[in-house]
Amino acid sequence: MRVDGYGRLLGDGPVRFSFDGREVVGRRGDTVASALLASGRRLVGRSFKYHRPRGVMTCGSEEPNALIEVGEGAERVPNVRATVQEAHDGLVARSQNAWPSLERDALVVNDWAAPFLSAGFYYKTFMWPKGFWETVYEPFIRRAAGLGRLTREHTEDRSERAYAFCDVLVIGGGPAGLMAALTAARAGVDVILATEEVGPGGRLLSEVEEVGGRQGADWAAATALELRDMGVRLMTRTTVTGAYDDGVFGALERVGLHEAPRPDRPPECFWRIAARTAVLAAGSLERPVAFPDNDRPGVMTASAMRAYLHRFGVAPGRSAVVFGNNDDAHRTARDLQAAGVRIAALVDSRPDAALGEMPGYAGAQVVGTRGRTGIEEVVVRHAGGERAIRADVLAVSGGWNPSVHLTCHRNGRPVWRDDLAAFVPAEGAVPNLFPCGAAKGVFSTAGCLGDGVRAARLALDALGVDAQDPPVPRAEDGAYAIAPLWRVEAKGRAWLDMQNDVTVKDVELAAHEHYGSVEHMKRYTTQGMAPDQGKSSNVLALAVLADVTGRSIPETGTTTYRPPFVPVSIGAMGAGARGEGFAPERRTTSHEASVSLGAPMVAAGLWWRPSYFPAPGETTWRESCDREVGMVRGAVGVCDVSTLGKIDVQGPDAAAFLDLLYAGRMSTLKPGRVRYGLMLREDGHVMDDGTAARMGADWFVVTTTTAAAGQVMRHMEFVHQVLRPDLDVRFVSVTEQWAQFAVAGPRSPAALASVLDEDVSALPYMGCREVGVAGAPGRLFRISFSGERAYEVAVPARYGAALFDRLVVACRAEGGGPYGMEALNVLRIEKGYLTHAEIHGRIGMDDLRMGRMVKEADHVGRAAATRPGLSGEHRERLVGLRSEAPMLSGAHLFEEGAEPVRANSLGYVTSACWSPTLGCHLALGFLTGDRGRVRMVDHLRKAEAVAEIAGPVFLDPEGERLRG
Repeated sequence: MRVDGYGRLLGDGPVRFSFDGREVVGRRGDTVASALLASGRRLVGRSFKYHRPRGVMTCGSEEPNALIEVGEGAERVPNVRATVQEAHDGLVARSQNAWPSLERDALVVNDWAAPFLSAGFYYKTFMWPKGFWETVYEPFIRRAAGLGRLTREHTEDRSERAYAFCDVLVIGGGPAGLMAALTAARAGVDVILATEEVGPGGRLLSEVEEVGGRQGADWAAATALELRDMGVRLMTRTTVTGAYDDGVFGALERVGLHEAPRPDRPPECFWRIAARTAVLAAGSLERPVAFPDNDRPGVMTASAMRAYLHRFGVAPGRSAVVFGNNDDAHRTARDLQAAGVRIAALVDSRPDAALGEMPGYAGAQVVGTRGRTGIEEVVVRHAGGERAIRADVLAVSGGWNPSVHLTCHRNGRPVWRDDLAAFVPAEGAVPNLFPCGAAKGVFSTAGCLGDGVRAARLALDALGVDAQDPPVPRAEDGAYAIAPLWRVEAKGRAWLDMQNDVTVKDVELAAHEHYGSVEHMKRYTTQGMAPDQGKSSNVLALAVLADVTGRSIPETGTTTYRPPFVPVSIGAMGAGARGEGFAPERRTTSHEASVSLGAPMVAAGLWWRPSYFPAPGETTWRESCDREVGMVRGAVGVCDVSTLGKIDVQGPDAAAFLDLLYAGRMSTLKPGRVRYGLMLREDGHVMDDGTAARMGADWFVVTTTTAAAGQVMRHMEFVHQVLRPDLDVRFVSVTEQWAQFAVAGPRSPAALASVLDEDVSALPYMGCREVGVAGAPGRLFRISFSGERAYEVAVPARYGAALFDRLVVACRAEGGGPYGMEALNVLRIEKGYLTHAEIHGRIGMDDLRMGRMVKEADHVGRAAATRPGLSGEHRERLVGLRSEAPMLSGAHLFEEGAEPVRANSLGYVTSACWSPTLGCHLALGFLTGDRGRVRMVDHLRKAEAVAEIAGPVFLDPEGERLRG
């Protein structure tokens, strides 16, 4: 079926692969679909529900029928589109959803039982008899369900993930996209052009027309070279799959799927592209027409037939009928005839259509096809009656649907245009995304070229960049005319969703059974829920639903477009998420220095932190810990606290936003001051504690605990996006951008004096300011997590390692040194400070004895926190415990003389330590009621102790040491 002189994408030499165990010989540059068509193969797969024979229908990523399995063993991948998968030597491909073979599929019996398997039959059938569900229905459904087979073997994770940044992202490499990229590149901005094709050109690769006095494909290739010379990044084989907040786009690059697997080459790469602006030039998708038996192998879209002819040099058949409601069908008939394909008939549904010298009928319709596993005859109804025409392929053109999907991924809705009989993108549906060309409903080549320039100018205006329009080459400028035809009224099943076997009758049944909402119809019939997401069938289904419900198409509306635009493998989305990729070792800037000082590193949440810093002669961790605690209490110590969550909050409404988040008031905080606060969840329980430092009138730096940094950031996003989207505030996590160190102890001012560029001795307790740190920009906070006079100094992370080294030297000069997590925990327990051992998700403000901090003004969790169950004598409240015997975290507390086996627990221990400062064992915990002494019991570790109840602050309850 090859045609000499055609095939723009074909290279030299053959490729050999297998399909269902039989060798197929193609040409380099072929897809599996084009190679199968070239070999005369029409039957490629079976449909999901009725197992009807299916062939290739399109030539792109919208393909609903030709789904295959590729690879063997652990590398087997199901539901691969044969129209996208490039053929290469050694490729193993198989049909799917058929048993025992594609030609003799036993489950075709479903098609014979079709009258009993209409849409929604499962809702009515599997309810009775009751006992049949587990013994009959479920086992049968599980065996029959699914498309393709997942491998059960371990698969190596070879896909990659990557990030890219640009000023302008151009989505699509057709004439509109190329002109948009050219306009932006000549303005001097950073441009990325992404196209899912193997090279730029888009529809120009499938047409015979001139652009700028030469073949369109040649003009596209020359323009691509010019773009590369100007530094534009051309990402071929890359489909932009989703549009997300703040100009972030997901994109899937097929890196190595066009060749035999190589260990040094990933099969796919999932990109996250951050673009300041974007131009959508994704083109449009041709839709078919619903008529009886329109699913038979050999029925293809008209544009697909042109694409296989011009791109791959393949004539899908020897004798063709072309059926359409617009002039695009005529173009296919002319191109096929010029390539030597017999045009049996050109059938145009428009009564006034001019057929020229083509044999055929105007004002006619195709009402059916005949054949077993492929077309043998096409039945045409015209003014003189019906006629069966011998042909082996049928090209269908029902019009074009602009690719509006990406403009709807942020809940935008497309707009209906009667003149196009299609939906087009709504203006501003995605901020700074500018549709153009066929994606905007401009269907002539000349119109696309000019519209690409227009969209690029809008993107440049959004960037504040002035530019001159490049000259627009001359090209075909024909008008697009269409007379809508969605379905043909005739006897027989007319198919909409080819893969899921949804018919016109199914949509009508859904409406009659009161599933008239487009979303309800979708779920009742499974229309648009196949891997192609209804790209070729959704608008047809909407038109049928509109007709049966007596509404217009825009009144009927569309279903929700969701990412990804094309199927994306889980392996690509989660690339690298194994081992350390799944649970990465997050290290502070002082990690190497801590290891060199002999500190054992321990996992603390998501981070690795030093447990203690052993000195010569110390043989146990307790010796080191006790020394470090005494060092901080008596001199000075330095500890890396970079792991604390740090969120930069800015904007005119930043103070009001924090008032909504915190139980206490932050808007009264003066610039240069820090305030402690607690955040509540919506259910009234404490989420986290931390500080807010007001660096300026509209600028706060919020700190969170290490454990809750991500949770608090998600909470803030929710509050802003859902509860108060009207507030003018922006915030970003800067945890990794700043290295931060606590310098604690009575000698901390002297230690800092040798590091800071200025005198900060006058900085008050709970004060903050920007400072110079050995010539680098920094921030200084006078806050304490030890109970001693202390400071936290922060610098950009690139200076963190150097600053830690200097602070260690400075502290040692004052009789101190570094301290680790063990000492940090003892210091904070002695002072009664909280961590997530205490803020464990089941306690309220009163339980922490902090109810007085709650402001009367509204804030998240306020209403729920006043529930009777979250306060009262029955609640466990924070207490301190002293004992001569060791106490253990997790142990339960009982009455002093009670028998633990029979008595009820009165509370539990959350944190415990030996206090070298006070010379006894200390613990924090929660206890019901007022008691003088309790019995601590840990049955699992066989430990007991009698503890004296005290306040949670054991050392310096008045705070004189930290204010001194």
